[in-house]
Amino acid sequence: MSNTEKGGLHRVRNFLSCRQVLNLLTMLGFMLNYALRVNLTIAIVDMVRPNVTASSGNGTLAGNGTTGNSSSSVTTSSPDGVDVYEERFPWDTYQTNFVLGCFFWGYILTELPGGRLAELIGGRRVFGHSMLWASLLTLITPLAAHINYVVLIVVRVVLGFMLGASWPAIHPVAAVWIPPMERSKFMSNMMASSLGAAITMPICGYLISVAGWASVFYLTGAVGLLWSLAWFTFVYETPATHPRITAEERREIEEAIGTTTSKKRPSHVPWGQLLCSPAVWAIIICHGLAVFGFFTVVNQLPTFMSQILHFDIKQNGLFSSLPYLGKYVMAVASSYLADYLRKKGTLSTTATRKLFTTFALVIPGLLMILQVFLGYDATWSVTIFSLALFAHGAVTAGYLGNGLDIAPNFGGTIFGLANTLSSFGGFLSTWMVGALTYHDKSFHQWQIVFWILGATYISGAVVFAILGSGELQPWNNPPERVKISDVTQEEGVPLKNEK
Repeated sequence: MSNTEKGGLHRVRNFLSCRQVLNLLTMLGFMLNYALRVNLTIAIVDMVRPNVTASSGNGTLAGNGTTGNSSSSVTTSSPDGVDVYEERFPWDTYQTNFVLGCFFWGYILTELPGGRLAELIGGRRVFGHSMLWASLLTLITPLAAHINYVVLIVVRVVLGFMLGASWPAIHPVAAVWIPPMERSKFMSNMMASSLGAAITMPICGYLISVAGWASVFYLTGAVGLLWSLAWFTFVYETPATHPRITAEERREIEEAIGTTTSKKRPSHVPWGQLLCSPAVWAIIICHGLAVFGFFTVVNQLPTFMSQILHFDIKQNGLFSSLPYLGKYVMAVASSYLADYLRKKGTLSTTATRKLFTTFALVIPGLLMILQVFLGYDATWSVTIFSLALFAHGAVTAGYLGNGLDIAPNFGGTIFGLANTLSSFGGFLSTWMVGALTYHDKSFHQWQIVFWILGATYISGAVVFAILGSGELQPWNNPPERVKISDVTQEEGVPLKNEK
């Protein structure tokens, strides 16, 4: 390597450390993760023919007859006066909701296996490949819709299958790359999905008006491919295998992590000890209750405001984006504060996790109780809705990354297990609201929903306050049963002592 090349590499190292690059790409990755997931939610409004009612006895995959030949072609004018030619499909309400919901069939299947796989072969591979294949599937989504309704269903299920592995896969990445006292800040990158929501919706809405609904999938898929290229180019499994890391940064990471994360990846999960650990169940139960509340707030409150208050929050760009932006700001701010308090020794890890979890869940719980009494007013409802999401962002400094505190070697498995069970929260919240308001859509019935939400949020905080812990668990380093192949370890080059 020439002196010029060495000087250029040195300047790059001084500008961005390997951890900063990892943080940046992780944040962008979760923003794209959301975009790849919800692009259909935005585009489907323009994909479906208006005023198509549910057909009696014909809302099935086999009998809907929705092939590419049954679609209709329309020409619309963009804001610039350019005609946009696109096809629309004769899907009724049932079929539309079916294609939106089938994503979760695949999503729920790979949460736990994805976390464990990331522990065995590395989070870089699992997270990167899940996003890469999801991007490719997104690019072919318009083609799938034109071929056949069933083909589109299959693509969406496989897309969920891929993206389901991405969330738990990031925990093993943090276990080997991020010092324990910086992990709250790193986990706040997961909340960049909320930032992705605030950005994706208006951009995709504009794209549809200018270039048609298919452009949404082409743009998000193409950006996903570019991100995948950057991820596999600049991110490596461990500091020891990174060719561009400085000796100083590698030593800082390895000394900070110490023996909490094994260099030899454990070949098996101590399931008995893991499932009998109160600290693990604190995460699982708390995450399940918190996600149930969050899904209900995000998915059902707009329905309440539309049906009861006749106020369409989705049509107001500010009210649609502000809660998500606020949630991300809270996630970052609370995570920095949590790591600061831990580094200074002001609070122990256990006290920090319990404090921020309590804040992130009790505040929304109290706000939902306030909604019982003030929810009949649109202004109050929007304010309460926004504040609840804002406060909920503090979970990144609370229980969300707690698996890395108690068992960094199995952080992916713990989060995968918690997220698998919590995924049912979305279905359960929809069923609950439907059951309570099916025959009676009065404000009284919605008051029952708000009481349940308040109790759910506060119960999650109470469970974590009693069972939660920030202490490293003794089963984090189980004895090996068999010799592990050297291929999967990627030990890297030993760090030389440099003065």
